[in-house]
Amino acid sequence: MIDPETLKQLAALPIAKRAISCPETLNEAYDYERPSSFSRGMRIDLCGLAILLISGTASIDEHGRSVHAGDLRAQTRRTFLNIKKLLESEGATWKDVVRTTCYLKDMERDYAAFNEERTAFYKAERLDPLPASTGIQATLCRPELLVEIEAIAILRTAS
Repeated sequence: MIDPETLKQLAALPIAKRAISCPETLNEAYDYERPSSFSRGMRIDLCGLAILLISGTASIDEHGRSVHAGDLRAQTRRTFLNIKKLLESEGATWKDVVRTTCYLKDMERDYAAFNEERTAFYKAERLDPLPASTGIQATLCRPELLVEIEAIAILRTAS
């Protein structure tokens, strides 16, 4: 049991956080032609756990270009790869992902194909249980993008 004074001192400490990036796979948002102000993800270290908050991620390459315009399946695969690389840069895997939010430009037209690609990816990653997830139809930040995914992962750390 932690005594009240120690607990008070711990509560006063700042929470360790830092940006996540993987520039060999996915460029940084401030490198866009029209820079944007967000991190690809944020790592929060808290009492022996790391929480990874992966920003909305799409089919973007290491130069900041949209790839696979018009091809939902290829965009979905690239998006999952980009998230996988961001997770790996922090020592995590898709097995550490507890939640995703999936944004589709046209839910009615694209959901079945998206879900087939997601299911194939999750099977290849041997995920069990599957992450909690929400699907939302949305206008995405670039007109050629058809899918964007954000993720939350939690993993134990050595400390």
